[in-house]
Order: sequence, then C-alpha cells, then structure tokens
Amino acid sequence: MQYSHSRVESFKSCPYKYKLRYVDKLKTIPNQDANNALICGNTIHLGAEKDLKAALKFYKSNYYVLTDLHINEIIKFEYLIPKLKELLLDINIYSQEYLISTHRFRGIVDLITRNQDGTVDVFDFKYSNAIEHYMESPQLHIYKYFLEQQGFKVRKLGFIFIPKISIRQKKEEDLYQFRKRLLQELKASEIQIAEVPYNPNKVVEFMDSIIDTKEVKEYKKNPTRLCDWCEYQKYCFEGVDYMILPKNERRDIKKAKKRKIWIYGPAFSGKTTMLDNAPNPLNLNTDGNIEFVTMPYVSIKDEVTVEGRMTKRKFAWEVFKEAIEELEKKQNDFKTIIVDLLEDTREMCRVYKYDELGIQHESDSGFGKGWDIIKTEYLSTIRRLFNLDYENIVVLSHEDVSKDITKKNGQNITRVAPNIQEAISNKVAGMVDIVARVVVDGDERTLNFKSDEVIFGGGRLKGITKTSISLSWDELMKVYDEANAGKKEPKKEETTPAEDKKEEKPTRRRSKKEETKVEDKKEEEVKEQEFTSEETVDEPKEESTKEIKEEKLVEETKEEKPTRRRRRRKADEE
Repeated sequence: MQYSHSRVESFKSCPYKYKLRYVDKLKTIPNQDANNALICGNTIHLGAEKDLKAALKFYKSNYYVLTDLHINEIIKFEYLIPKLKELLLDINIYSQEYLISTHRFRGIVDLITRNQDGTVDVFDFKYSNAIEHYMESPQLHIYKYFLEQQGFKVRKLGFIFIPKISIRQKKEEDLYQFRKRLLQELKASEIQIAEVPYNPNKVVEFMDSIIDTKEVKEYKKNPTRLCDWCEYQKYCFEGVDYMILPKNERRDIKKAKKRKIWIYGPAFSGKTTMLDNAPNPLNLNTDGNIEFVTMPYVSIKDEVTVEGRMTKRKFAWEVFKEAIEELEKKQNDFKTIIVDLLEDTREMCRVYKYDELGIQHESDSGFGKGWDIIKTEYLSTIRRLFNLDYENIVVLSHEDVSKDITKKNGQNITRVAPNIQEAISNKVAGMVDIVARVVVDGDERTLNFKSDEVIFGGGRLKGITKTSISLSWDELMKVYDEANAGKKEPKKEETTPAEDKKEEKPTRRRSKKEETKVEDKKEEEVKEQEFTSEETVDEPKEESTKEIKEEKLVEETKEEKPTRRRRRRKADEE
C-alpha cells in the first residue's frame, strides 16, 4: 500500500472522511464553483509545467459552461501564470512534476532545481495566502527524506506561494469597474518564495500516522468548522446522498443497458418526438404537449378533488414522487422513463415546500434555510429518479439564451444552457452520462454535444468523438455505445526494482513493531488528486504518467536521519 502526504493528512483531519474517500472510495458530483480549489490549483501547476494556453484549456474543460465568474478567474491566471513562468526562467530546473514512488510512499514534487555544487533544492507550488499554515506542513520534509533515499542531496526546501486574490464585486460596481480593480490588486501582489528548515521529526510523525491508518478500528467523525468545505458534509451529517457518484466499477456493456441522458433545446424542436422511438417509453409529462406522440404518459399536475364542501389538493410534486415510488416497484414493462420537462418539476417542488413550510419564498425561512431545504428535497428525489432500474432514464428541458457572458475585452456572448437554476443544472449534469442540445437550422434538427465553452454540456461519459448527429434515437445510441466500447482497461504501472541499498526507516513509537508490513507488489490503481479539508489549494497531484529521468545527480552521501525515539522495551533491556 502506498501512502501520500495528502492521504495521511486526510486521516489526521477526519478519520471518517478518510474512510469515505479511501476505503469506501465514494466520489461526489464535481464542484462547479469558478474558484474550485482543486481545479484552480491544478491550473496553476499545469501553467508552471507547460504554458498558459494549456492551463486555460484545462481550466475551461472542467466546467459545463462558463460564466462571468469563470472569466474573472481566467483574468487572474492570465496575469499570474506568465509571472510564475518568468520567475522560473532564472532557475536551473532539473525536473518538474517528479514522481516519487516507493513500496509505501507516493508523491509528486512540483519543482526540483539543480545547484552548481551538485545539490538540489525542492519546491512546492501553493496557490494560497495561508503561508503560516503551510510552513508547518510535513510535505516538503517527507519529500526530502524519500529523495535522499534515491541518492539526491537536498540542500534547501521551500514553498512558492502564488497570491490568491479573492475580492468580490461591489454593489455599486459594474463588471468593467470590478475587473479593473481586480487587475490593480493582481499588479500589487507578489509571488513569494519561503524557505522551510528541515525537521526530521516531521518524517517520524508521518510514519507514525501511517501506522495509525493501518491499525484504526473505528473511523470517527471529527466535526469542526472545516466541515463547511467538505464534499461529504451533507452525507455525513444528514444522510443526504444526491451528490454521491456511483462506484468506479466497469460494467459489461454487452449486458448493462442503463443510460442516463439529459437533452435540452428550444420548444417544439422535436425532443419528445425523437423519444417516441425509444424502447417501451413512459412519459412523466408536465406541460401537456403529448398530441403528436404515441407513448403512454402520466400527467404530472395538481390533482383537485371535491368531497361535499371540502376541496382537497394533491400537489404536482406529490404526484411526481408517487410516480417514482410506483416505478421503483418494477411492476411494469417499461424500458425508458422520460421526464418532460425537468424545470417544471423544480417549480413543482418549490410550490409544494412553500405550502409545507408556510412560506411564500425561500428567503422567508432566513439564513438560506429555505433554499437548502428545497434544494435537498429536489435533488434527493431526482437522484431517486436516476437510480430507477430501467434501461434509459431521459430528462428534457427547454434552453435558456437570456444570459450573456462578458469576455475580458468587454464583448458580450450569449450563454446557452438548460432553463433551470444553475446550481441545480450543475448537479444534474453530474448525475447523467450525456448532456446533449437540440439545434434547429431550418428544417434540419441535430443533436449536439459540448463543443463550445459558452454552450452548456457535460456528463460523466467520456470518449465522445462526434460533436453533432441527426436528431434520432438510433443515432444517439450509436454515439453512446461507441463511447462505452472505446473504454480500455487502464495500463498497469510497471513496478520499479527495489533500490540496492536498504532504505533507512525512522524509528516509530510502537513498541511491538520495528516497521509496518508492506505489500510486495505496488498498488495497481490510478491515484486520484487528493486534498485535505484544511487546505484551500491543491495537494500534489497523485496521478502522473510522466516518465522521470533516471539521472543521478550526486555521489551517495551519508543521509540525515530523522531523530529516533527509544522504545520502552529496549530501554528496559539495557
């Protein structure tokens, strides 16, 4: 088993979070915030390693659609990355993104520089202003220890802090004024290099923590203020699981037929008509437009009954939930379940919860409580919909072209997205396999996949090579199956021979164990990029296929060994 710095830090900050991420391997729907720490941090790293163009391409590719907030972040990258590259020009670089991989440790060193005397300096990039916090981190100390096991002579350790500008637009500012002020803040900021004195005890603590992760019997929760930044917060405290993705297990595509699809486009563009050709469809219909299709349907609307002088109303949202409950029983022959339209169900949920809470608007509950209650109710139900055991789950939406994006040069571009609240659309896109848009051009109707940063698109299915197909169920299935069939098993990493010389291991505090048992074979899995809840920026990327030069820099020298702790048993024997 290989351990990384971020993996161990995750355990130390909250054992239960460690369990969810590394033991249960639960993943969550990607966070689409423009200032997402993981995405922004990796954008800076990629810019340092390659160039601005590659960094911006990576940043944009992580979002379903860009907004003005994303453009604001891009402005920061366009200023900071060239500054960082300029700094690196004056440095004798030995390697960037250097992989350390031993039988028990794995880490990526952001930057190794070469000195004239044959020694090296080790640096890590941090896109953060929390300098004091990182100066206490054991990360660089661990890197030095394992690098010197490989024959490097590390002279100096340090962090390169890229300033994180987090100002917000004032109410009296327009977007142009805000971006002008943002640029002024960027120009006033400086990239800082902070040297970290080596402390071998940090390595001892790291080794002890590895033992703790192996010997833990119960993964306890550790509630702190940092829980507000944890992706598992709702799942941990409330049992809400709409944000949890399926396990990363490959399906047999010859047997598995389940598909989850979101299609949006203009009204009367042929979305519902196309789905009339899907196998055994059932339409959960909200808008009543079923005149030109033959599929059976359930009308999702308020049901009003009169009993004497009493008038009873069953809200449309209750009808929708009852339909899902009935479908969960699987006492039918349907193969395709369609929700037409998705945004209508969102409004139905709001009206239902307004009545239940006795409010007229989400803000009436105060402190965002109303928004959160309705969002949780809605997304939890939509998760139930997508969990239905049918071949195809398809949701339909109209498109919204009422919003613009203002580029850096002031040019306005129309943003095309489903006609539903952005926070909801980002979550739903993370639940489906494909998001596709219907485009009408005269008499021609096509189904288009994401090809433009201002057109909403996404989904978890990768490998789609086509950007446009005819509006046909059969053509859509061909694209879907082609993408699935194109998936290949990941190549297993070749294990490197063990070092000839024995690795010096710092003595741990355990009295019964000289060192932890390690597996003879390296873990054959791709490491995900890892973060601790304490951090506002990225930890070293745990995925890397980059070939590392095998050049030896210096003659082997005596290594500085971490301070050892005398065991009680050994002391007694003496």
